[in-house]
Amino acid sequence: MKLNIARTGPHTGIFLAITALLAPHGALAQDAGTEPSANPPAATEQATELDAIEVRGEFIPQPMLTSSAVMTHVSKEDLERQGDSTVADALVRVAGLSVNQGKYVYVRGLNERYSSALLNNSPLPSPEPLKRVVPLDLFPTNVLDTVEVQKTYSVRFPGEFGGGTINISSAVVPEQPFLKFKAAIGGNSETTFQPGLTHYGGGDSDFFGYDDGTRKMPQELQDALATGNRITPGPDFTADQVKRIARSFTNAPLNLIQTTDNVNPDYEYEISGGTSFDMGDSSRLGVVATAALKNKWKTQVGVQQDGAVESGKMAVQSDYDFLSTTNNATVNGLLGVTMDWEDHKVGLMTMYVHDTDKETRSTEGYSLLTGDNVRDDTTHWFERELINTQLTGEHMFGEFRDLTVDWRVGHSRASLDAPYEKGFRYREDADGFWFHDASQAQNYTRFSQVNERVDSAGVDAAWRLPIEMDLYLNFGAAWSDTERDAVTREFRLLSLGNLPFYYRYLRPDFLLSDYAISQGYLTLRETTGGTGAAAYDGSLETRALYVEAESQLTGTVRATVGVRYEDATQEVQPIDLFGAGQPLPTAAPLENDYFLPAATVTWNFADNQQLRVGLSKTIARPQFRELAPQQYLDLDSDRLVIGNPFLVDSELINFDARYEWYFDRGEYLSAGVFYKDIDKPVEVVLNGRSGSAWQQSFINAPKAVVYGLELDFRKYYDSPWDWTGADSRFFVAANYTYSDSEVQVDGDDVAYTLAGNGRPQPASELVVDGSRLQGQSEHLANVQLGLEHPASGSQATLLIGYASERINARGIIGADGAGGTTVVQPDYVQDPGTTVDLVLKKGFTLWNTRMELGFEARNLFNQEFHEYQEFGGGRADVMRYDLGTSYTLSLSASF
Repeated sequence: MKLNIARTGPHTGIFLAITALLAPHGALAQDAGTEPSANPPAATEQATELDAIEVRGEFIPQPMLTSSAVMTHVSKEDLERQGDSTVADALVRVAGLSVNQGKYVYVRGLNERYSSALLNNSPLPSPEPLKRVVPLDLFPTNVLDTVEVQKTYSVRFPGEFGGGTINISSAVVPEQPFLKFKAAIGGNSETTFQPGLTHYGGGDSDFFGYDDGTRKMPQELQDALATGNRITPGPDFTADQVKRIARSFTNAPLNLIQTTDNVNPDYEYEISGGTSFDMGDSSRLGVVATAALKNKWKTQVGVQQDGAVESGKMAVQSDYDFLSTTNNATVNGLLGVTMDWEDHKVGLMTMYVHDTDKETRSTEGYSLLTGDNVRDDTTHWFERELINTQLTGEHMFGEFRDLTVDWRVGHSRASLDAPYEKGFRYREDADGFWFHDASQAQNYTRFSQVNERVDSAGVDAAWRLPIEMDLYLNFGAAWSDTERDAVTREFRLLSLGNLPFYYRYLRPDFLLSDYAISQGYLTLRETTGGTGAAAYDGSLETRALYVEAESQLTGTVRATVGVRYEDATQEVQPIDLFGAGQPLPTAAPLENDYFLPAATVTWNFADNQQLRVGLSKTIARPQFRELAPQQYLDLDSDRLVIGNPFLVDSELINFDARYEWYFDRGEYLSAGVFYKDIDKPVEVVLNGRSGSAWQQSFINAPKAVVYGLELDFRKYYDSPWDWTGADSRFFVAANYTYSDSEVQVDGDDVAYTLAGNGRPQPASELVVDGSRLQGQSEHLANVQLGLEHPASGSQATLLIGYASERINARGIIGADGAGGTTVVQPDYVQDPGTTVDLVLKKGFTLWNTRMELGFEARNLFNQEFHEYQEFGGGRADVMRYDLGTSYTLSLSASF
């Protein structure tokens, strides 16, 4: 199979669509009294003003007015205008934020380990095998109300804070009943109706992301694993028993890769609704529910290269073309019930997300390791699931409601199930035919599982002291307990020298047939790593108390000072599945406690203008996978990853200052600076090759600093074009972030690695002094240009985003033979580049029903994905492929 596949052009009719959707339709029916204001909706104002001579902060939104932190508030209106389907997509538009791999948020140049995500102030589990942080592509915007990004630390939040805290608020019970349906169809210029790959898998149920039993682990294999012995012919299993186990494996539906001439379009269906009921005695019961099904396809056609520095220049050593098609199916839902009475509110919310990727991939090219051309065919099924249940309460006490108490209890579970990860290698013979060498372990079947549970509870109280001075005392407590277990079992079908010659040229399902196994041509061998290399348990328990004083010191100055005490125990324990030897190296549990102070001052020095300054100390803990000495293939980067149990916590000092000017409701200009000093930041480094793939691990670099500035602007203007209709507005929003970082390494600094078994090693051999932190882009910019016609609900928004180059992983530094160092492997650099999106919406009334027609075009100029290594004038494209332009057409009806 050759991977050179022709592509068709992507663009037609976009500007005609803008004109059609924005043109005024005066004949459309309008309900009386429903015409919205010409200005954006204002936040709730103070109910009364006592002895007020001058009102300050009239246009400052309520979250920004009442919060002392430097923060960004993404409203429901913002989410709808941008048209983003997940939280990860939406946060790309926020100043200082970028997204890696479509799901991990980088705040101010610091990667995902320096940020935390909360749902309604409660911690979340992660189904990712390589991360403890939850991937934000799991959260669809249809189940959300708002997203807040805290960029200065508040002691009310967990002490793990580096770049920011992302607090996601779920959908709330509406004041008025509503019911909404939405359907959408879409595609991508690189994928839809283009050639791609597929495999049968589980049949029709794969469309919904649920397996029909095809991928279920066979009972014969389950029984064998329960014995605790390695599955291979010998004293524990007879040859016949091993054959019976091997024959129980699913074969053709998962091994046989097929080409398709036309990849299907994308589909999306959503329903949401809510209502409330008077229960008497000033009480009210509210219910809100949402559900959605999405099925999307993505094909990647690109280049993948490996190389090394030779004679002072980067040289390509292995060169592959690849073709990959992934079908993603997502099912999500939310159910919330709230009871309100007098000054009290209690709510129960459950959210469910089921997200599955079915991938078929073929890679073909020259391999340095084998010295000839090879073709690797793989199929994968990654089933992620998140279930979150929360019980919350809000209460006000006292004649003047001077005491408020909020509490929460949460239980969450996340899982990843990856059954039957299949890999099969062919080599090219001298005559140009592909053959499989089963004697060299060139096929595999893996079963992987990750399960994580988070139980949490917290209480927050705010007491306005009964004194003349405006002084609030805030205090609270929080507890969370996270448990994770991860295991991978791997098997190969090997030839012991008696495989007939012609069998090597058969397709995979024939070569791995029951007949070949029964005849003894192939023998099942378990190749799962021993001594704890294939399984681990992880746990993290945190306990925290905080106290905070908040006061209006003068008529224009408000200050907040607090401290959080946080105690935590974190442990990762390798599990020896076979009990045959000593587990891999591991360190003692990380048992630390910290006093984490924070102070902010807000000066409202002029009408609708204020200056915020914040100073705090925070921490960042290693993630479970970074601590586990277990090798794992990261499919996003195609690199092997192994943890380092000798990592320790990072400690940060954070400084922020920001000027804010709100010159009208929903309109503002802000400018800020930030500085962070990080002690022992965790960095990714390359260890070297492990077979044909590079292996990366983690270290604590000695020190690093991050600093930069942010600019943010939003403004509405009267539309300058008559054809857009009366009351139309022109919308401009832009933000820019400059950030720089520097890793600081002195001659006496040391690092502790897994390869060194925890012994100190000169840090200068692993990290270059003065280099940028991993994941940090020097420039981030976003621009939004929009037209809105509030009366009809029509919008057109052009979104432009840019992120400059960033380091994805450290290279390798070696000795130069003269007492110095030289580059063996350059850093892995990613160039996100510029993306341009267009979102159009047209509101109208049909059959007395409010309708909305939507059109989205993403990545209009086909920005590619590009990760590379460069040194001495030479370059290797680690991963390069076109992302394509995506289009979506939607129709929704509201009742």
